[in-house]
Amino acid sequence: MARIPNSGTQHALRAGDYEAVIASVGASLRTLTYEGRDLVVPFEADEVRPAHRGTTLVPWPNRVVDGRYSFGGADYKLSLTEPARGHALHGFGTWLDFEAVDKGPDHVTLSAVIQPQTAYPWRLIVTTTFSLGPDGLTQTVTARNDSADAAPWGTGPHPYLVAGDGRVDEWTLELPAAQVLAVTDDRLIPIDLEPVGQDDPARFDFREPRTIGAVEIDHAFTGLARDDAGVATVRVTDAAGHGVAMSWDSVCPWVQVHTADKPDPAQSRLGLAVEPMTCAPDAFNAERYAYDAGLIVIEPGASADASWRISAIA
Repeated sequence: MARIPNSGTQHALRAGDYEAVIASVGASLRTLTYEGRDLVVPFEADEVRPAHRGTTLVPWPNRVVDGRYSFGGADYKLSLTEPARGHALHGFGTWLDFEAVDKGPDHVTLSAVIQPQTAYPWRLIVTTTFSLGPDGLTQTVTARNDSADAAPWGTGPHPYLVAGDGRVDEWTLELPAAQVLAVTDDRLIPIDLEPVGQDDPARFDFREPRTIGAVEIDHAFTGLARDDAGVATVRVTDAAGHGVAMSWDSVCPWVQVHTADKPDPAQSRLGLAVEPMTCAPDAFNAERYAYDAGLIVIEPGASADASWRISAIA
């Protein structure tokens, strides 16, 4: 029997000038290219996936502060998977091995089960489809609640977008968000929503496209401008005008943007993380905040869906 790579079973997709490889561990987007050009920061098949690169975030994206939350009259304590800041980060799905339940040359559907556990006593069937077409790669995530009680839920992806040669500093960003979530400097704990132009527009206001430069961002944005179909689009381009766009509908009212700053200069700012989210950071504690954190509650037997698309700017 052939050895399975460290990132899991590989699912190669192709449609026109697009090619993608989906790794089964974490239902991770391992590579995505257009005419041979990377649209996301890739990793090797036999590599243990670097952090959350390209993974599917379920049953919550972003952080649960202190790993603690209350739901349905009970208190829960999650494992602290972001120990440096003391939070539970990005859900349980990032290291689950998703099984292929449908596959074709241009698409694959993967499924995994989040089993009831002490800190999250609900069973969710998570299914995600990656589909390549003329307009790029579309991912859809569906969660079905197979429990007897309602379950808290959120989802999002974690790609690092690549505009072209060079690094984040040299690229142009268009981010149509009017509000940014202010957080504490040390632990990124949410404080409150602020207009992007209020205190540090050079860092947060990219409603008009401009060069990213040396600013460091690891923040959630909302108040997204959308087209007539209700779609919000973030665009990242290089000096030649080539690049990548990420689009999603109103099911995701939030987006986390991270300039991927790392201690090792060789690994720092290789791509721009753009993470559409169905809910805000720490949405499992939505009652703490004056704004709508967007927590989804899935009733027994019901389902919730979300989707997004990555496409080339040629």
